[in-house]
Amino acid sequence: MSSAWLLPEHLADVLPAQARRIEELRRQLLDLARSYGCELVAPPLLEHLDSLLSGPGRALNLRTFKLVDQLSGRSLGVRADMTPQVARIDAHLLNRRGVTRLCYCGPVVHTRPATPLATREPLQFGVEVYGHAGLEADLEVIELALDGLERVGAPVSLLDLGDARPLQALLADVEPQVAEAIRSALSVRDAQALQLAAAPLGGDRQLALVRLLQLEGGVEVLAQARALLPSSPQLESALRDLQWLCEHLQRVRPQLALALDLTSLVSNDYYTGVCFTAYGAGQHQALVRGGRYDEVGAAFGRRRPAVGFSLDLKALVDSVPAEPLRAAIRAPWGEAPALRDAVRALRQTGETVVCVLPGHEDEGEEYACDRQLVAQGGTWVVQPL
Repeated sequence: MSSAWLLPEHLADVLPAQARRIEELRRQLLDLARSYGCELVAPPLLEHLDSLLSGPGRALNLRTFKLVDQLSGRSLGVRADMTPQVARIDAHLLNRRGVTRLCYCGPVVHTRPATPLATREPLQFGVEVYGHAGLEADLEVIELALDGLERVGAPVSLLDLGDARPLQALLADVEPQVAEAIRSALSVRDAQALQLAAAPLGGDRQLALVRLLQLEGGVEVLAQARALLPSSPQLESALRDLQWLCEHLQRVRPQLALALDLTSLVSNDYYTGVCFTAYGAGQHQALVRGGRYDEVGAAFGRRRPAVGFSLDLKALVDSVPAEPLRAAIRAPWGEAPALRDAVRALRQTGETVVCVLPGHEDEGEEYACDRQLVAQGGTWVVQPL
């Protein structure tokens, strides 16, 4: 029999020091999103299953916990991603004609961890921009993501850019089973498996898919793609958009390394255009992922241009340098009005005042008390410890 205090696998309590840091990151990112004009929304943790798994949400079926609503008898799901919920809010509750910028932060729950060391309860922060099909929205979302990571102390050293359209053009009218096998081979960059999976498509398309796997590197990939891949409107749009974004990012962030990979997100058919992944210095795990997903609202009866990103604050906090404990003031406990007024006044100015409860005078605190509140000349004053 297991101990009552043990938690399920890949779930964990967040203890004081880390919880406080996660909350600080949350506030910093929400404040930054607000400075860009984003409005905060808070969807419910549970929804009807058919709503959560609508449209692109179908891919979340195996990652979604399911239960029965005791009030209605309908099937409910615990959200595994907040983007479909935000799309529903934009489509039905706000229903605006122009641009809508939304941000959110809340827990999501997965039936299985994304990686062997990942939590099954990420704290998802994200930004969505609806209503603008131009690259200005893509650039704004990328810059907000980069600014946010820089603000919290996890600057991006590598931005990986890709686009869903070249592969979509090559897989047009391909049977789902064949397309899935091709995507699987591309996702692990297995050239031999790709040759076999693409064999039913014939010589030209099979060769183009193999060449697509080779298109990885710097900005020179754009010229290589034009030379190696069969021309199509989707390919030309993708390369033109990536060129525009690279030029703008290189101009305003010359220190940022850019990498292009036209197969970087092939395992996710969620995206319909430019996609991006950001990495910190020396890191292999992505800090943030995002891109354009114009079909996300179609399941709710309103197809709108949409672009955004999301990240896990629980994972992000491990990439942020630890901060020293917040300086605090140590104060005695007492009922004297003058003492209580002094403590209250200090707290109102933003100070942390830790009152030592009776019998605990020799115990330490999590806060780094570097000052103390002492009686002097009939008043209470703060002195260094």
